[in-house]
Amino acid sequence: MTMPDRSPSELRNMFGENLRVLAKDYVSVSDLARRLGINRTQFNRYLSGESFPRPDVLDRICRFFDVDARILLEPVDGLTKNAQLLASPFLADFMGKASVAITQERFPSGFYRFTRRSFYDQNQFMVGLVMVFREGGLTVLRGFETKEAMLHQGLPLNASSREYRGYVFRQEEGVGIMASRRKSMTGSFNYLARVPSFENNFWLGYVTRGTRESLTTSRVARLVYEHLAHDVGTVLAAARSTGYRTIEELQPYHRKLLQLDQPFR
Repeated sequence: MTMPDRSPSELRNMFGENLRVLAKDYVSVSDLARRLGINRTQFNRYLSGESFPRPDVLDRICRFFDVDARILLEPVDGLTKNAQLLASPFLADFMGKASVAITQERFPSGFYRFTRRSFYDQNQFMVGLVMVFREGGLTVLRGFETKEAMLHQGLPLNASSREYRGYVFRQEEGVGIMASRRKSMTGSFNYLARVPSFENNFWLGYVTRGTRESLTTSRVARLVYEHLAHDVGTVLAAARSTGYRTIEELQPYHRKLLQLDQPFR
């Protein structure tokens, strides 16, 4: 059976729709066009399906978003190259689907408040907020680094640069989390195991940064996660408390779990 030819208009519309999907995670069209080195007016024509890019510009777009030229032919949701990583036969028995089958009982969806010692100042502590949810068979995580943390690293303060995402996988009695900022600019590995508590909503572990050794900063620290579920009032209050905090400002049970008088091993 011969497939019917698609008209240039249909191909342009498919490309424009895919490009809109890929662009939605960026702060603005202007910022994305600048990163791609494409004139804003021309980029808008691609988005609206009015025009095709030249072959060299198409190659630049594909390399930037880590997709291939099927972006002209098929919905982009199935085209990202990294989407096949966990389905690789080579990794199936080690990091395949079974490793990312996380039950709600093991690690429930919802908002989490976390606390750890600062990597830059041992007298300060970082308090943050992340959201965990299920998507496409994975348990995934999304959060934003605080502006204070970005300033310490000399990084831009816009939302796109501050955002990080990750996925959760099984590790012994707990879970592991691989998280990264956009384009893998910085990343971390987290290990968490549930600890006894009144509401059974605390996890304790550690976080490691993917960075070079330094004499002035740390790369590993104890980490506490507290499940806040979806209670709006609690989540908003937690959001207002994020950022660098002194030991006196920490939640009492977070402070207890961090065992600040004990060396990390």
